[in-house]
This record gives sequence, structure tokens and C-alpha cells, in this order.
Amino acid sequence: MTRTQLGQSLATTIARIILGIIFFAHGWQKFFTNGIGNVADGFAAMGVPAPTFSAWFAGLVELVGGAALILGVAVPVFAGLLIIDMIGAIFTAHIDNGFWNIDGGYELNLALIAGLIAVAVANQGPLSVDGNILRARAVKR
Repeated sequence: MTRTQLGQSLATTIARIILGIIFFAHGWQKFFTNGIGNVADGFAAMGVPAPTFSAWFAGLVELVGGAALILGVAVPVFAGLLIIDMIGAIFTAHIDNGFWNIDGGYELNLALIAGLIAVAVANQGPLSVDGNILRARAVKR
């Protein structure tokens, strides 16, 4: 591995873990701090379609997807699911508040989507389950 590849791998790993922690914490909060029933009630009050399903979807995708990003497991799949989650959050909870996060806008959601896109298309490298599976397949050939 060249110095450039090592740097890219390390940068991807750090970004993936930070994003994973953010999403895992939000999923944890939905299930264990607020309670999924309360999240569903909050979603209903915001007019989110199918609030109970949406609360479960968001909670599971954030909790499991966050853990998957931390470990580097099926990163493109979970990044895609988390992007869907963030698009839903933008259009159900943030769009009417404008752009700026301080006003409850969608700025943070867009930043998270950008990070998810970046890690989804990057080579996950040796510090991930995905990277180790790819390396093991390459050795077998």
C-alpha cells in the first residue's frame, strides 16, 4: 500500500467511524432514550407519513446502519439507507425551517448525506470488514 493509499484509507476510516457514531447515537436515542413510541408520536405531530413505521425505520437504520459504518460492513448499502433516512428527515422535519441548522433547517442533513456519499464510494481499506473481504477474495484469485 502506497503512502497515498494509506492516507486515503485512513481518511475514509475516520470519516466512516465519525458518521457511524453520529447515526448510532441517534438510533440509540430513538430506542433507549426517547422510546420508539414517543418518536412515533413526535413524527405523527410533524405529519410524517406512517409515523410508527417511519419511527421504526429511522431508528433501526440509524442504530444498525451506524454500527455497520463503524465496523465497515456493507457500507454502500447502509449509506444508501441512511441517505434515504436523511432525505425523509429533510422533507418531513427540516425543509420548512430553511437551510441553517441553528434554525432547525436541513444544513446538517445535507452534510451527513455528503459524507455518506463519500464513504459509500470509497475503498474501505484494511480497517473494515468490507475491505478485508475484498482483500481475501483477491488473494484467492
